[in-house]
Amino acid sequence: MSRPDNASDSWLARMGLGLSDWFERWFPDPFVLAIVAVGIVFLASLAVGSSVTETAQWFGAGFWDLVAFTMQMTLIIITGYSVATSPPVFRVIRRMARLPKNGPAAAAYVGLFSMLTSLLSWSFSLIFSGLLAREVARNVRGADCRAVAAAAYLGVGSVWALGLSSSAALIMATPASLPDSILAISGVIPLRDTIGLWQSMATALVLIVASMAIAYYSAPAPAKARTLEDMGAPYRAPEPAPTRPERPGEWLEFSPLLTLLIGSLGVLYFAMEVSGRGWGVMLELNHYVFAFLMAGILLHWRPRSFVRSVSAAVPSVAGVLVQYPIYAGIVRMMTESGLAEALARAFVTISTRDTFPVLVGIYSAFLGAFIPSAGGKWLIEAPYVLDAAQTLEVNLGWVVQTYNASEALANLVHPFWMLPLLGILGLKARDIIGYTTLQFVIHVPLVLFLVWIFNYTLAYVAPDLP
Repeated sequence: MSRPDNASDSWLARMGLGLSDWFERWFPDPFVLAIVAVGIVFLASLAVGSSVTETAQWFGAGFWDLVAFTMQMTLIIITGYSVATSPPVFRVIRRMARLPKNGPAAAAYVGLFSMLTSLLSWSFSLIFSGLLAREVARNVRGADCRAVAAAAYLGVGSVWALGLSSSAALIMATPASLPDSILAISGVIPLRDTIGLWQSMATALVLIVASMAIAYYSAPAPAKARTLEDMGAPYRAPEPAPTRPERPGEWLEFSPLLTLLIGSLGVLYFAMEVSGRGWGVMLELNHYVFAFLMAGILLHWRPRSFVRSVSAAVPSVAGVLVQYPIYAGIVRMMTESGLAEALARAFVTISTRDTFPVLVGIYSAFLGAFIPSAGGKWLIEAPYVLDAAQTLEVNLGWVVQTYNASEALANLVHPFWMLPLLGILGLKARDIIGYTTLQFVIHVPLVLFLVWIFNYTLAYVAPDLP
């Protein structure tokens, strides 16, 4: 991948800088956007026949629906940060950060890391890509922190749902997770018929290559690049923890004995879980959080060091704690009012076998702006989308992957999933959304074309219903 010296004058680089400047000036705080979304959904709920009191009740009750998920996300950020800033892992991240040699290569490199790791775990990708981006922005001369940070977000904004942490694919492959309303329509759809399709893998490959090219050619020239210090987010390396106690009461804080005790209990727990339920259990969010907690404790070796890393991570979760419950209220309003159902029915009613994947893609991306939860949103869409696919005889596995490919599009322009990354980098959504919007503008037609063209290569297979 080569880029001429005058690449800063290319249309892609000019567009990236133009969008970045515009959004830095006009894009509001994500909390304000969440409140605006509440108002839009509230009015839309009234428009479909709900009363003011009903809608207010749904919002208030729904506010608590994502409490468990909010805590999971909080712990993912904190434990992921703790692991990444442990001395052995942080040394690896610093070495990785020295590989790219210029600004465009830095953006493409971070984007590739983000996308490849997101195929294994979106949460791992989000946290580690943020930490890698921070080190890359510091180490690579001429790297623009906005472009590099946006590249770190590409995993969640492009291909994550086509990989092993796909909520929709895992739900459809797990009988215990399938509601009866979906099971009666499609039956169980194994992973080989969703993320295992060659069409799905080809889609992921095309998106990865395209995203890297956009990140590379849109990165600004060194003269126009901004550092973290320029953006008011000075770099702060993890401070080394003291290795010796200053008073007798601190002895246990510096002793690895307690670390070994709790680490041994954690390893024994996972051994029993894997032996009883298989390695797939490690994809569950609770197990993932617990694994990172144990890893963080063991890698820091001394309790004092681990606690310091947790304290340093806590400021990164402020946006998650405040905003995620608000979106939970939005989800409840949309589902209880029937608004989500009405939108789904409107889209599938006008579909044909040829246009069905495109319309499902558009609908999924649109709804993602208001319900930024892949698994929860799929449970809303699936009964209507899969039923329509049955009628039109569209391959059901490809319908799931169409949803997965298009669901991530909204993430590129929605600050919901950006919050953990922004907390790590000390940036604001307006700082990076210009570059993610540039990716969005190119991704939308590309994704819709891919799900449309690959639909012709797949035959309809009647489900094996229970």
